[in-house]
Amino acid sequence: MATFSSHPALPELIENLLEDDVHTLFLKAECAPRTKAGGIGNLKLADVEGADDGEWDTLRLESLQEEMLTIIEENRDRSDCFLEIDRKGCQVIQLGDLRISCAWPPFADAREITIVRPVAKLSLSDYEIDPKLIARLSDHHRGVFICGRPGSGKTTLAQAIAEYLDEDVGAMVKTMEAPRDLQLAKRITQYAPLEGDLEKTAEIIFLVRPDFVIFDEVRRARDFEIFADVRLAGVGLLGVTHANSALEAIQRLIGKVELGLVSQVLDTILHVEAGAISQVLELRMTVKPPTGMQEELARPVIEVVEFPSGRITHEMFAFGSEIAVVPVDPSASGGGVTPMAALARDQLVHRIRQWVGVQCGVKFTSQGSAEIYVPKGMVSTLIGKGGENIRSLQDELGGLRLSVSSFREMPEDVQVGGGDHDEVQDRRASEAKAWEYSRKGRKGSKGRRR
Repeated sequence: MATFSSHPALPELIENLLEDDVHTLFLKAECAPRTKAGGIGNLKLADVEGADDGEWDTLRLESLQEEMLTIIEENRDRSDCFLEIDRKGCQVIQLGDLRISCAWPPFADAREITIVRPVAKLSLSDYEIDPKLIARLSDHHRGVFICGRPGSGKTTLAQAIAEYLDEDVGAMVKTMEAPRDLQLAKRITQYAPLEGDLEKTAEIIFLVRPDFVIFDEVRRARDFEIFADVRLAGVGLLGVTHANSALEAIQRLIGKVELGLVSQVLDTILHVEAGAISQVLELRMTVKPPTGMQEELARPVIEVVEFPSGRITHEMFAFGSEIAVVPVDPSASGGGVTPMAALARDQLVHRIRQWVGVQCGVKFTSQGSAEIYVPKGMVSTLIGKGGENIRSLQDELGGLRLSVSSFREMPEDVQVGGGDHDEVQDRRASEAKAWEYSRKGRKGSKGRRR
């Protein structure tokens, strides 16, 4: 593939627009050219001054696209010049370090050309990385995610790690990309989707015996499943994915992989902002009661741990029929309620709404017990015959001790979930009036008997 800042000569019109700090050039019919320019994490979109000559029409863009296809033919001796994707209404061209995306009707509303190139080429030594993290990455039999927003520098970091593993660690590195646009050493082979399918690429990956694979752009649900399959086969794997935080990147994997396998598939997450590593998390599997549960309710728990401090930030575990991701810090849930209690409260409201179709209030009376408030006519239904319903809820919520009362007894400060608050207040008032009326009726009947 291409080296940084290396590409064949382009049409003069394009070369004049690609100034040194330009990362992306946007050309669209009947619109002035625009660029994104600047450094990693500091890209700014602006019109190109003096470039709007009023002739950026469909015919000019079509001519430029044909010229770039001709450049591919003229540079057949170069392995970094090829037509990556050719579909109805869209072509993706690789010319050295430039990725050129062309679109036209009916796929796009008008003909356009977008040219993207790397802003910088960095080595791992250019990053301020803790030596413990470098040692962790040097153990290339790991599952790693690099996450961040578009333009944050994820791909640049992935390239630096790949070349570090290749040159300094001596690992055999391959890549899976769609499209192929990483700027790497020539001996690192870059694979595209085989017959349009990355799963077939993964099958070939196993045959070429790599130590480490870079999986660029893990986006769709199937990509996460392929990531898990390759990792569980024993191959070291680094995936690049879009996420606003390291925790969100972990949550994107949940549901695609069984909970017990998550920490085997993924053990290190690097979050990148403005070209720098802002957070590193690691995943550890253990068996224990989740924070806030009773000791006898131990279960498999995945701890989300800050690296290298070792501070546990979240816990992941099966809670009822769902996978819960709960912060360990009590202040994270707000209102003085522990995260475990907040989760149990939400689950209680949801299940009661499913069972009896009414809203309810929940108040925790201690760390391991709670009071449920429902309409008076639903108290016995919720408890169940011999208390079987309430026992089932207690078991599902990790042994939480539950009791049931009517709305009339609900304190004013209890938050109501699953329905309209005013409706609850009206019902509580009517229950109170009914109770007062029944008391008066009993007193009157006693007097008449006398």
